[in-house]
Amino acid sequence: MLLTMQAALKEVHASPEHSAGAMLKALAHGALLGARGNSGVILSQIIRGFARAIEKKDTINASDFAAALIEGARTAYKGVVKPVEGTILTVVRESADAAAHSDDLRWVWAKTVEAARASVVRTPMLLPVLKDAGVVDAGGQGLLVILEGALKYLNGEPLELAAAGVGAQALEQMAREEGWGFDIQFHIRGTNLDVDAIRERISSMGESALVVGDSSLVKVHVHAPTPGAILDYGCSVGTITNIIVENMQEQYIDFMAGQTAKPPITAEDIAGMTTVAVVAGGGMARVFESLGVGRIVTGGQTMNPSTQDILQAIESVKTDQVIVLPNNKNIIPAAEQAKALSKKQVAIIPTKTMPQGIAALLAFNFQSDLETNVKAMTRAAQNIYTIEITKATRSVKFDSLEVKEGQFIGLIDDDLAGANDDMTALVLNLLERVNTREREIITLYYGAAVPANDAEALSQAIREKYPNQEVEVVSGGQPHYHFILSVE
Repeated sequence: MLLTMQAALKEVHASPEHSAGAMLKALAHGALLGARGNSGVILSQIIRGFARAIEKKDTINASDFAAALIEGARTAYKGVVKPVEGTILTVVRESADAAAHSDDLRWVWAKTVEAARASVVRTPMLLPVLKDAGVVDAGGQGLLVILEGALKYLNGEPLELAAAGVGAQALEQMAREEGWGFDIQFHIRGTNLDVDAIRERISSMGESALVVGDSSLVKVHVHAPTPGAILDYGCSVGTITNIIVENMQEQYIDFMAGQTAKPPITAEDIAGMTTVAVVAGGGMARVFESLGVGRIVTGGQTMNPSTQDILQAIESVKTDQVIVLPNNKNIIPAAEQAKALSKKQVAIIPTKTMPQGIAALLAFNFQSDLETNVKAMTRAAQNIYTIEITKATRSVKFDSLEVKEGQFIGLIDDDLAGANDDMTALVLNLLERVNTREREIITLYYGAAVPANDAEALSQAIREKYPNQEVEVVSGGQPHYHFILSVE
């Protein structure tokens, strides 16, 4: 739950918007991507339902909070294949039921916390395994901590942090409740994903199944004796990323022996190959990391990494097969040299922009061989358009295009395509040139020197011209380029 909340808050901090609805949407998206474990996934669904209830609101009043918490509880129950009472589900439902309607948000929140506390105390009465172990439900207790923390903030009280640890009883409780085996988690990315069908299939393949998401992104969490068949199924319906496979029995044995828990099995361990990408900007790096890139080499326009930099990244990974995403045409030669110097089996995907690298990474299939992945990733990189906006540092004439110093200039797939004193007009013109109306998603990455408000203003202009396309805004933090747009 801690990791889930950290991921959710990171997404909020990166959002340029300030309305309650927009911030809760970012919180829900971050929670879904970062959800870990049963309680973490259920928490992400509580937040998702909460966000849906106030999607178009600028602020939240007491009545909004009560209605949103009810929707959060409903969404959480729907996401669990076999809801079990005496868990976090019970706590959120009983808390929502107690969220009386009033004009006083603090009073309503206090009533909610009071109900949550009482519900947590009752969990052992509803779930025998808790009563036998002499503990309350950990997920319910975690939700109580979150609600209490929010109430303290509303009341201007200090947040007192207490040390917390996982004891042998808690691990034994998990063993009784869920059995030994593997904890398997991953994301499925695709188009027209059928969440209900995926949930039904996954639930038939293991225990404690949680399958949530939408038509483009589905989060899977399940416990099973072996991970192979479940991962195979995930690959059959879409592209799977952010793979985590943990052996629960080994975790328990290590804990009882006083050892440090072993790190989870990664996609690299299963695939036997690693991806390396050249990336500029903290926000862009976070995007690549969220998609499971193995190593990042810092660099890009005007700061090209050396052959040695790329070679070191290749040699530093533990696999013998490596796929490199240069993400800039000037870096491709250095990547090719690094490939020649390495004794490993290295493949270069000739990506010229970071959005091309992201598209390629989304096409990576950890169960395919190197040759198959290279073909799929190359094809994916070629299937999007990249628009980059920067300023001209000098006047120049390029073919029939005249550029004045200080004008905004735009590139399409790394080729100079336009110039204008008005940046918004330039962006809209370039979007028209890449047939955006025939595409589905426009992602706007704003640079390190661009205020969030400017990014939101540009995204609004794009939404007005392209109302049928989904427009996403991401803090890329890239240098030199004010904006990088991906059209897919």
